[in-house]
Amino acid sequence: MDLQESVAAALAGDRAVLINLALRRLDWSRAEVALLGRGEADAIARALEAARKLVAPRRTAPIEPVVIGQHTPTTLAQLARCLDHDDAVGGAICADGHLGYSQPVGGVVAYREHISVSGVGFDIACGNLAVRTDMPFAAVEGRVDAVLDEICARISFGVGRVNDAPVEHAIFDDTDAWRAADAIGLLSTARKQLGTVGAGNHYVDLFHEVQPGVTPLASPVWIGIHFGSRGLGHKLATAYLKRGGGREGIDVPPTLLHQDSDLGRGYLAAMELAGRYAYAGRDWVAATVLDILGAHETDRVHNHHNFAWREEVGGAPAWVVRKGCTPAFPGQRGFVGGSMGDDAVILEGVAGAEATALLSSTVHGAGRICGRKEAKRRFDRAEMDAWLSGRGVALRGGDLDESPMAYRRLPEVLAQHAGSIRILHTLRPFAVAMAGADVVDPFRD
Repeated sequence: MDLQESVAAALAGDRAVLINLALRRLDWSRAEVALLGRGEADAIARALEAARKLVAPRRTAPIEPVVIGQHTPTTLAQLARCLDHDDAVGGAICADGHLGYSQPVGGVVAYREHISVSGVGFDIACGNLAVRTDMPFAAVEGRVDAVLDEICARISFGVGRVNDAPVEHAIFDDTDAWRAADAIGLLSTARKQLGTVGAGNHYVDLFHEVQPGVTPLASPVWIGIHFGSRGLGHKLATAYLKRGGGREGIDVPPTLLHQDSDLGRGYLAAMELAGRYAYAGRDWVAATVLDILGAHETDRVHNHHNFAWREEVGGAPAWVVRKGCTPAFPGQRGFVGGSMGDDAVILEGVAGAEATALLSSTVHGAGRICGRKEAKRRFDRAEMDAWLSGRGVALRGGDLDESPMAYRRLPEVLAQHAGSIRILHTLRPFAVAMAGADVVDPFRD
């Protein structure tokens, strides 16, 4: 019996199911559950009310999402399934969208009172950080290989890796936050992993800015970083997905928790903790790369793109769940990367009807045109190396599943969002560090 069926049975008066829900899903103590067994009216009423909040009923009238770009029928069906709840109030998919776990990558969905564990995904608070330095490209051009070697020596890439130089950070002293998230047991591992990058499409890149009238050698170097909350976020997402009665997979309904349930409050605390942890990790990596370069920071742009925020939608508060979406309110800046061989950009949101329809969201990357297994079948290493060499990009790690040929071209994707964003800076990559081909990460959303 799945969660929705269990709640339905409990609401219909099945005492055994109600007791099981109270004990396992509603986080009741055994003493409280004992009251249910004795038939105490107040306890039953409270349990039924809590059970109602565990599952949002299906909609009687569908919500039409805003769709930017071309998408497969399965991707659009996945988004429609996320919107098939009475608590949903809006949704959209950006031009870089594709299938994800339960909710499409590039998809944004708003719920009035529910938070989507599966919508945020397994890599809670995955995001991008761009740091502009005071160093011109001329100062690093002749030592790119040495810089990449040191980046790979001092920063750990791959699944399950730990930082060779454990990091002290104030987040580890906030025991109240760890308790609220039910994450005390993860504290030791999280401490060891802070500042590691992970696998899949997670990276540390170096760029020079493309500036009209300025030669590349005179343009500033930027650092680009993409990863999330590592093992901490994955374990928290898995735990709350199971507690909420959800299932892992592509073709599954969203796992929704009511904001006022014990599980919902616990998950929101877990998401916030993972978000702080992801920011701390990306900050540490940026500081390390600045040290390797011998440069100083002059500007930064930092965003999550697997997260949920409490925002106003249609004149009332809602939980806006962005999976692979960059928040882009008017004037808010975001860093969006292409593939390892393409330009990236710093953009900002602009006001207008399109921005409102997209729930103030935009792309987080170029978006895949094929799956990882298919990319390894379709492309070869010589082709990928030639692509990178032709653009002057030095690569450490990476594999064919991250080949530039497996991605859309970012300028074409951004052009489809021209009514809601403005490009501020164009960044051209010259060095890329990623996990190697021997590393497999099943949760790259």
